[in-house]
Amino acid sequence: MIYERYLNLPKLLKNKSFFLFGARSTGKTTLIKAQLPKAKIYDLLDSEIFSTLLKRPKVIEEQLLDTHKVDQLKNQIIVIDEVQKLPTVLDEVHRLIEKYKVTFLLTGSSARKIKRGGVNLLAGRAWQAELFPLITAEINNFDLLAYLNTGGLPQSYNNSFAAEELRSYVSTYLREEVQAEALTRNLSAFASFIDAIALANAREINFDSLASDCGVSPMTLKNYIQILSDTMLGFSLPGFTKTKKRKAISRAKHYLFDIGITNQLYQRGEIKSESELFGNAYEHFIINEVRAWISYSRAYDNLTYWRSTSMFEVDLLIGQKVAIEIKATKLVQDKHLKGLRSLKEEQLIERYIIVSLDREKKTTEDGIVIYPWEMFLKDLWSGKIYR
Repeated sequence: MIYERYLNLPKLLKNKSFFLFGARSTGKTTLIKAQLPKAKIYDLLDSEIFSTLLKRPKVIEEQLLDTHKVDQLKNQIIVIDEVQKLPTVLDEVHRLIEKYKVTFLLTGSSARKIKRGGVNLLAGRAWQAELFPLITAEINNFDLLAYLNTGGLPQSYNNSFAAEELRSYVSTYLREEVQAEALTRNLSAFASFIDAIALANAREINFDSLASDCGVSPMTLKNYIQILSDTMLGFSLPGFTKTKKRKAISRAKHYLFDIGITNQLYQRGEIKSESELFGNAYEHFIINEVRAWISYSRAYDNLTYWRSTSMFEVDLLIGQKVAIEIKATKLVQDKHLKGLRSLKEEQLIERYIIVSLDREKKTTEDGIVIYPWEMFLKDLWSGKIYR
């Protein structure tokens, strides 16, 4: 299945070079071939290309000048795929951007090696974008239950062999991303951490307790969580702490990047409608959609969640513009609005929304909008939620 992706690379690259990061198998290479058919591509997974650029990075300039006049180079796009395999090539990229104003798209599944290479993402000469698993706006005839079971990786979504694909992905990740790049020396401990973080998905993390479960120090645990972030396989939601009337909890929640991968590591089994597993996966799904929208739209607001010490909670905040509660219920009642109403008393957030399985959009007397999830996502991707 070929999907038309929401991220528009030609538009992105119109005025600036970019790093494009995304977890393995999110479709970066497919996207590049579809949207940048005339770009010159250096695939560092190709051993011959890797060896050539390792020895002589100036080959990029030489090949450019062989095929283009100098005054044409400003309009050329060069793609270096899996750039984290050879961070030193970024010195040459830096030079060519400065000398010829060439536009580069530098893709990778890990920012960790690049950061450690001392180039610091080209010091602002290239901005950063991300590619996520499939979103609802990219899927015709979207099937929510299928997505909650198989996740959004293009080769897994609504695929009868999704379990095999996901099992292979998990083992490939541990072997290639962690071991081959030497991101951690203790692969066994990291494997235990991966299982533990899947079980703790969408929950607040007690570092001391989780570190003990994994048999590592709290500092090592924090490093493991950073590895997930750097390899695009996980993300954190910090606690929103600006409330005054009700003291807030500051601990972060942690999520894996894809529901299908989470299911595989968690060994959840089939997710059925109206089950507790459905509710957990549904919340994860909505958060992933908002996170992707924030990135693709270049909105720049931080995502957080809010929980008071008295246990009132709101699942997701977009900056101080929108507070979102996520409920897998077909009929929103007053009890589902307690968290939003408690936060609303602080008068810090502009809009309050609950995303549910209700069939109709409604607004309460105190201004909380009850959204059916399909309508919420349609309005999100058309820019009507965040204004």
